[in-house]
Amino acid sequence: MDYDTTDIPAAYDRGRDHGPEVLRLWTDVVSSYVGGRRIDTVLDLGCGTGRFSEALAARFDAEVVGVDPSKKMLDQARRKRRDRRVRYELGGGEAIPLPDDSVDLIFMSMIFHHFDNPTLAARECRRALRDGGTAFLRAGTRERISSYPYVEFFPASRPLLEECLPTGAFMREVFESAGFSTVASDVVVQVIAPGYAAYAEKLSAGADSVLARLARSDFEEGIEAMRSHAARVGGRAVCEPIDIFVFR
Repeated sequence: MDYDTTDIPAAYDRGRDHGPEVLRLWTDVVSSYVGGRRIDTVLDLGCGTGRFSEALAARFDAEVVGVDPSKKMLDQARRKRRDRRVRYELGGGEAIPLPDDSVDLIFMSMIFHHFDNPTLAARECRRALRDGGTAFLRAGTRERISSYPYVEFFPASRPLLEECLPTGAFMREVFESAGFSTVASDVVVQVIAPGYAAYAEKLSAGADSVLARLARSDFEEGIEAMRSHAARVGGRAVCEPIDIFVFR
Protein backbone atom coordinates (compact mmCIF):
# COMPACT_ATOMS: atom_id res chain seq x y z
CA MET A 1 0.00 0.00 0.00
CA ASP A 2 1.18 3.51 -0.85
CA TYR A 3 0.40 5.33 2.40
CA ASP A 4 0.96 8.71 0.75
CA THR A 5 -2.20 8.20 -1.32
CA THR A 6 -4.25 7.64 1.85
CA ASP A 7 -5.23 9.49 5.03
CA ILE A 8 -3.76 6.72 7.22
CA PRO A 9 -0.61 8.64 8.29
CA ALA A 10 -2.64 11.39 10.01
CA ALA A 11 -4.62 8.80 12.00
CA TYR A 12 -1.84 6.27 12.53
CA ASP A 13 -0.77 7.18 16.04
CA ARG A 14 -4.35 7.46 17.28
CA GLY A 15 -5.08 3.98 16.01
CA ARG A 16 -1.76 2.25 16.74
CA ASP A 17 -0.27 3.90 19.82
CA HIS A 18 -0.85 1.44 22.67
CA GLY A 19 0.90 3.44 25.38
CA PRO A 20 4.23 3.36 27.24
CA GLU A 21 3.64 -0.12 28.69
CA VAL A 22 3.60 -1.67 25.22
CA LEU A 23 6.70 0.29 24.17
CA ARG A 24 8.45 -0.98 27.29
CA LEU A 25 7.33 -4.54 26.52
CA TRP A 26 8.88 -4.39 23.07
CA THR A 27 12.14 -2.73 24.06
CA ASP A 28 12.46 -5.38 26.79
CA VAL A 29 11.92 -8.15 24.25
CA VAL A 30 14.42 -6.70 21.79
CA SER A 31 16.97 -6.17 24.54
CA SER A 32 16.62 -9.78 25.71
CA TYR A 33 17.82 -10.99 22.31
CA VAL A 34 20.57 -8.42 21.91
CA GLY A 35 22.12 -9.54 25.19
CA GLY A 36 25.25 -7.69 26.23
CA ARG A 37 26.23 -6.60 22.71
CA ARG A 38 27.08 -2.92 22.35
CA ILE A 39 24.48 -1.09 20.22
CA ASP A 40 25.70 2.20 18.78
CA THR A 41 23.36 2.54 15.78
CA VAL A 42 19.85 1.19 15.23
CA LEU A 43 17.99 1.11 11.93
CA ASP A 44 14.23 1.36 12.49
CA LEU A 45 13.24 0.05 9.08
CA GLY A 46 9.69 0.90 8.09
CA CYS A 47 9.53 3.30 11.02
CA GLY A 48 6.24 4.87 9.96
CA THR A 49 5.43 7.71 12.34
CA GLY A 50 8.39 6.76 14.53
CA ARG A 51 6.38 5.23 17.35
CA PHE A 52 9.27 2.91 18.32
CA SER A 53 12.24 5.10 17.30
CA GLU A 54 12.72 7.20 20.42
CA ALA A 55 12.05 4.26 22.73
CA LEU A 56 14.84 2.34 20.98
CA ALA A 57 17.20 5.32 21.28
CA ALA A 58 16.49 5.59 24.99
CA ARG A 59 16.76 1.86 25.70
CA PHE A 60 20.11 1.36 23.94
CA ASP A 61 21.50 4.90 24.30
CA ALA A 62 22.05 4.70 20.56
CA GLU A 63 21.69 6.69 17.39
CA VAL A 64 18.50 5.64 15.59
CA VAL A 65 17.86 6.08 11.89
CA GLY A 66 14.20 5.70 10.99
CA VAL A 67 13.66 4.81 7.33
CA ASP A 68 10.29 4.75 5.61
CA PRO A 69 9.04 5.13 2.01
CA SER A 70 6.11 7.36 3.04
CA LYS A 71 6.71 11.11 3.12
CA LYS A 72 3.48 11.59 5.06
CA MET A 73 4.53 9.09 7.72
CA LEU A 74 7.93 10.73 8.06
CA ASP A 75 6.31 14.16 8.34
CA GLN A 76 4.38 12.89 11.36
CA ALA A 77 7.54 11.36 12.84
CA ARG A 78 9.61 14.52 12.43
CA ARG A 79 6.84 16.69 13.86
CA LYS A 80 6.93 14.86 17.21
CA ARG A 81 10.67 14.11 17.42
CA ARG A 82 12.18 15.07 20.78
CA ASP A 83 15.37 12.98 20.93
CA ARG A 84 18.34 14.33 18.97
CA ARG A 85 19.74 10.82 18.68
CA VAL A 86 16.92 10.05 16.22
CA ARG A 87 16.80 11.08 12.59
CA TYR A 88 14.50 10.10 9.75
CA GLU A 89 15.32 9.25 6.13
CA LEU A 90 13.15 8.55 3.10
CA GLY A 91 13.80 5.09 1.74
CA GLY A 92 12.66 1.48 1.57
CA GLY A 93 13.82 -1.96 2.51
CA GLU A 94 14.92 -2.75 -1.02
CA ALA A 95 17.29 0.25 -1.10
CA ILE A 96 18.31 1.17 2.45
CA PRO A 97 19.91 4.66 2.35
CA LEU A 98 22.80 3.70 4.65
CA PRO A 99 26.40 2.54 4.02
CA ASP A 100 27.58 -1.05 4.28
CA ASP A 101 28.25 -2.37 7.79
CA SER A 102 26.84 0.74 9.47
CA VAL A 103 24.26 -0.51 12.01
CA ASP A 104 24.28 -2.90 14.96
CA LEU A 105 20.54 -3.59 15.18
CA ILE A 106 17.74 -3.54 12.63
CA PHE A 107 14.24 -3.27 14.07
CA MET A 108 11.33 -4.01 11.74
CA SER A 109 7.71 -3.71 12.82
CA MET A 110 4.86 -4.91 10.61
CA ILE A 111 6.84 -4.13 7.47
CA PHE A 112 7.64 -7.49 5.86
CA HIS A 113 4.28 -7.83 4.08
CA HIS A 114 4.82 -4.38 2.54
CA PHE A 115 8.12 -5.28 0.85
CA ASP A 116 7.84 -5.38 -2.93
CA ASN A 117 10.86 -7.70 -3.05
CA PRO A 118 11.43 -9.42 0.30
CA THR A 119 14.56 -11.21 -0.89
CA LEU A 120 16.21 -7.95 -1.92
CA ALA A 121 15.14 -6.31 1.36
CA ALA A 122 16.76 -9.12 3.38
CA ARG A 123 19.97 -8.74 1.35
CA GLU A 124 19.94 -5.01 2.01
CA CYS A 125 19.57 -5.69 5.72
CA ARG A 126 22.58 -8.01 5.57
CA ARG A 127 24.57 -5.34 3.72
CA ALA A 128 23.79 -2.58 6.22
CA LEU A 129 24.21 -4.73 9.34
CA ARG A 130 27.62 -5.15 10.95
CA ASP A 131 28.90 -8.68 11.47
CA GLY A 132 27.37 -10.09 14.63
CA GLY A 133 24.50 -7.62 14.47
CA THR A 134 20.86 -8.51 15.04
CA ALA A 135 17.81 -8.14 12.82
CA PHE A 136 14.59 -8.17 14.87
CA LEU A 137 11.30 -8.60 13.02
CA ARG A 138 7.83 -8.31 14.50
CA ALA A 139 5.22 -9.40 12.01
CA GLY A 140 1.78 -10.67 11.26
CA THR A 141 1.69 -14.20 9.88
CA ARG A 142 -0.83 -16.25 7.99
CA GLU A 143 -0.81 -18.87 10.76
CA ARG A 144 -2.03 -16.35 13.32
CA ILE A 145 -5.00 -14.87 11.43
CA SER A 146 -7.71 -16.62 13.46
CA SER A 147 -6.16 -15.21 16.67
CA TYR A 148 -6.28 -11.56 15.60
CA PRO A 149 -9.01 -9.92 17.66
CA TYR A 150 -10.75 -7.97 14.90
CA VAL A 151 -11.14 -10.81 12.38
CA GLU A 152 -14.37 -12.23 13.82
CA PHE A 153 -15.99 -8.79 13.58
CA PHE A 154 -14.74 -8.08 10.05
CA PRO A 155 -15.11 -11.42 8.20
CA ALA A 156 -14.21 -9.77 4.89
CA SER A 157 -10.76 -9.07 6.34
CA ARG A 158 -9.81 -12.75 6.44
CA PRO A 159 -9.22 -13.24 2.69
CA LEU A 160 -7.30 -9.94 2.58
CA LEU A 161 -5.06 -11.10 5.43
CA GLU A 162 -4.57 -14.49 3.78
CA GLU A 163 -3.54 -12.69 0.60
CA CYS A 164 -1.04 -10.27 2.12
CA LEU A 165 0.45 -11.99 5.17
CA PRO A 166 3.37 -14.39 4.68
CA THR A 167 3.96 -17.61 6.57
CA GLY A 168 6.59 -17.73 9.28
CA ALA A 169 8.49 -20.35 7.30
CA PHE A 170 8.69 -18.02 4.30
CA MET A 171 10.11 -15.15 6.37
CA ARG A 172 12.76 -17.40 7.87
CA GLU A 173 13.63 -18.76 4.44
CA VAL A 174 14.02 -15.25 2.99
CA PHE A 175 16.40 -14.05 5.70
CA GLU A 176 18.38 -17.28 5.83
CA SER A 177 18.88 -17.18 2.07
CA ALA A 178 20.36 -13.68 2.51
CA GLY A 179 23.04 -14.98 4.88
CA PHE A 180 21.32 -14.78 8.26
CA SER A 181 20.83 -17.50 10.83
CA THR A 182 17.58 -17.69 12.76
CA VAL A 183 18.25 -17.13 16.46
CA ALA A 184 14.64 -17.32 17.61
CA SER A 185 11.03 -17.33 16.52
CA ASP A 186 8.31 -16.80 19.10
CA VAL A 187 4.97 -15.13 19.79
CA VAL A 188 4.59 -12.10 22.06
CA VAL A 189 1.12 -11.15 23.28
CA GLN A 190 0.47 -7.44 23.75
CA VAL A 191 -2.53 -5.68 25.30
CA ILE A 192 -3.85 -3.27 22.69
CA ALA A 193 -6.93 -1.90 24.46
CA PRO A 194 -8.51 -2.08 27.94
CA GLY A 195 -11.75 -3.30 26.39
CA TYR A 196 -13.57 -3.80 23.11
CA ALA A 197 -15.25 -0.40 23.25
CA ALA A 198 -11.84 1.28 23.35
CA TYR A 199 -10.60 -1.09 20.65
CA ALA A 200 -13.50 -0.10 18.39
CA GLU A 201 -12.56 3.55 18.85
CA LYS A 202 -8.95 2.80 17.91
CA LEU A 203 -10.00 0.96 14.77
CA SER A 204 -12.47 3.68 13.80
CA ALA A 205 -9.50 6.04 13.44
CA GLY A 206 -8.77 4.26 10.16
CA ALA A 207 -5.12 3.37 10.78
CA ASP A 208 -5.18 -0.30 9.73
CA SER A 209 -4.09 -0.89 6.14
CA VAL A 210 -6.13 -4.10 5.77
CA LEU A 211 -9.35 -2.68 7.17
CA ALA A 212 -8.85 0.36 4.93
CA ARG A 213 -9.39 -1.95 1.95
CA LEU A 214 -12.84 -3.06 3.09
CA ALA A 215 -16.04 -1.73 1.63
CA ARG A 216 -17.33 1.11 3.78
CA SER A 217 -20.44 -0.89 4.71
CA ASP A 218 -18.35 -3.87 5.85
CA PHE A 219 -16.15 -1.61 7.96
CA GLU A 220 -19.08 0.15 9.63
CA GLU A 221 -20.87 -3.15 10.31
CA GLY A 222 -17.71 -4.51 11.93
CA ILE A 223 -17.34 -1.48 14.20
CA GLU A 224 -20.97 -1.74 15.29
CA ALA A 225 -20.61 -5.50 15.91
CA MET A 226 -17.56 -4.83 18.08
CA ARG A 227 -19.36 -2.15 20.07
CA SER A 228 -22.29 -4.52 20.66
CA HIS A 229 -19.84 -7.18 21.81
CA ALA A 230 -18.24 -4.66 24.18
CA ALA A 231 -21.61 -3.94 25.77
CA ARG A 232 -22.04 -7.67 26.47
CA VAL A 233 -18.59 -8.56 27.81
CA GLY A 234 -17.69 -5.35 29.65
CA GLY A 235 -14.12 -4.20 30.22
CA ARG A 236 -12.20 -7.29 29.18
CA ALA A 237 -8.70 -6.41 27.92
CA VAL A 238 -8.07 -6.98 24.22
CA CYS A 239 -4.87 -8.85 23.45
CA GLU A 240 -3.07 -9.42 20.16
CA PRO A 241 -0.42 -12.04 19.33
CA ILE A 242 2.60 -10.81 17.40
CA ASP A 243 5.12 -13.16 15.80
CA ILE A 244 8.77 -12.28 16.31
CA PHE A 245 11.81 -13.48 14.40
CA VAL A 246 15.38 -12.78 15.44
CA PHE A 247 18.15 -13.14 12.89
CA ARG A 248 21.89 -12.75 13.23
